[in-house]
Amino acid sequence: MKLKKNPNNPILKPHPTNYWENLVVCNPGVWFENGKFTMLYRAAGDDEQHLIRMGRAESTDGIHFNRCSDEPAFEPSTDGPDKGGIEDPRIVKFGEEFYVTYAYRPHYPGQYWKFEHDVILLPDVGADAPAVLKQNIANSGLAVTKDFKDWMRLGRITDTNLDDRDVILFPEKINGKYAMLHRPKQWIGEKYGCEQPSIWIRFSEDLMVWNEPSTLLISGRKGTWEEKVGGSTPPLKTPEGWLIIYHGVENGGKGYYRVGLALLDLNDPTKVIARATDFVMEPEHDYEIDGPYQGCVFPTGNVIVDDTLYVYYGAADKYIGLATCKIDDVLDYLKKYRL
Repeated sequence: MKLKKNPNNPILKPHPTNYWENLVVCNPGVWFENGKFTMLYRAAGDDEQHLIRMGRAESTDGIHFNRCSDEPAFEPSTDGPDKGGIEDPRIVKFGEEFYVTYAYRPHYPGQYWKFEHDVILLPDVGADAPAVLKQNIANSGLAVTKDFKDWMRLGRITDTNLDDRDVILFPEKINGKYAMLHRPKQWIGEKYGCEQPSIWIRFSEDLMVWNEPSTLLISGRKGTWEEKVGGSTPPLKTPEGWLIIYHGVENGGKGYYRVGLALLDLNDPTKVIARATDFVMEPEHDYEIDGPYQGCVFPTGNVIVDDTLYVYYGAADKYIGLATCKIDDVLDYLKKYRL
């Protein structure tokens, strides 16, 4: 099974006259309610600092999006820990408020695609500065809004000195607790039971206090398309289980980012009850191959409308694409991989 890419892709491109988004638009969070799709997307201009912001766009059909403003919807703080850039929003809603997890850095990263792998710009600070600042470590934060216009930053929800991105909240409490997926990059080796950064799950009675132990959930498979893995979109509740869409990266070959599927038990999501061995989407087209990251499909938003699953993804770290599938087809496909 493969997700069907929309013929209008890329559905959102950089805006040539907006300084903050004239180079990159990608990795969007998406919410559907009352007949409207709201997209919050990662954006950057052609500045040397590569300062990353977020824009907002809306649609009635999920395909044709109109920008809501020529100005960013959410920006890095001027004097806070996310001063260096904010990226990769994932959206859930509790009550009347939207909770958005996002990755951030204390210092801008620079145009990373021009550097060696995993090299970014570092701030000019003294030897006594904390590691998170000296190493420009990426953390994850939480922000709340009712309208995607006015925001309240709630702060960091991951461990201080971990590069812990792909932090994604479940859209409802499970057994009275909040749940998150996260991918701490440094948690590898015999102590952690995984050879590559993996997807972990953690629970909390409070959205800002995540001090319960994490459980290893999904690890990479050596020698496959998914040697390294990370969470992608917010889990979706289905009759068969929590649908998890995640990304996998091969170590060898072209280093492509591809997309995998898994199901978690509804009542105990620490249990993986199905996981497909093959990917359902990979880079194929020029807009997915020619960009700052050459060969990347990276989902960050998904919704189910009627019987259709909409998956929104960043393409080559430059564009936004859409892929769809009947949700029943996805669940039938995963039944073949029940564990």
